[in-house]
Amino acid sequence: MGEAIVAGLLRDGITRPERILASGPRSLRGAELEKQYAIRSYVDNATAARQADVVILAVKPQKLQRVLAGLMGQIQTSAVVLSIVAGASIQTLQDGLGHPSVVRAMPNTPAQIGRGITVWTASPSTSPEQAEQARQILCALGQEVFVEEEIYLDMATAVSGTGPAYVFMFMEAWIDAGVHLGFPRRIAEQLVIETIQGAVEYYKSRKIHPAALRNEVTSPGGTSAAALYYLDKAGFRTAISRAIWAAYERSQELGKGKGEGQAPEKD
Repeated sequence: MGEAIVAGLLRDGITRPERILASGPRSLRGAELEKQYAIRSYVDNATAARQADVVILAVKPQKLQRVLAGLMGQIQTSAVVLSIVAGASIQTLQDGLGHPSVVRAMPNTPAQIGRGITVWTASPSTSPEQAEQARQILCALGQEVFVEEEIYLDMATAVSGTGPAYVFMFMEAWIDAGVHLGFPRRIAEQLVIETIQGAVEYYKSRKIHPAALRNEVTSPGGTSAAALYYLDKAGFRTAISRAIWAAYERSQELGKGKGEGQAPEKD
């Protein structure tokens, strides 16, 4: 996601390559980014952060505390911190950095091609100018939705942040079913991809409830009715709802410091 932000900023002309500083533990990776985007790279986060007007945190939740400790007291007073770390609350970021101006955001992977959706909010200490800086950065990833209450960020993690994984798993099962019927895989893939894209565009053009569109293609006693009956009988809706709830709970666990491989506490 960090590279997606770099690519988006440059693609949309929001800033110049020489104004982007990337920092990470692997110097070879930094060299690759320098060559591809003509930016500057560092292996020391504090060195990069001291020069920045906007500090973007794009690390795994399990590494956040170590990163915050290294940045404590290193961020310019006038700078704003933009975090896309899943589960990490604004309060956690403020306490860990000793810095009040924090924007918390949850993008998703289509951001890598400028087609993402990001939900974000800002701390009360974030100025309107700083919030606008953050918004412009997020616009480079696709659409953005500002929310007043931070609680929506964990919800967004479960619905849109994790959302592409649900779509890809559905696509995989759908394609495999086509192959099982007898289609060559390339044809099954084409049929599924174009059906999904077409259905989404049709929905956006009609602007009516999905249930109404589903009813339009569900003839009494027809193939759609048979398929949908089986999906309901198999608990399709319930499985999706429970999966999203599980992602939401996991986001909250990460925010409480329950890292990778740790089992959640039992009641």
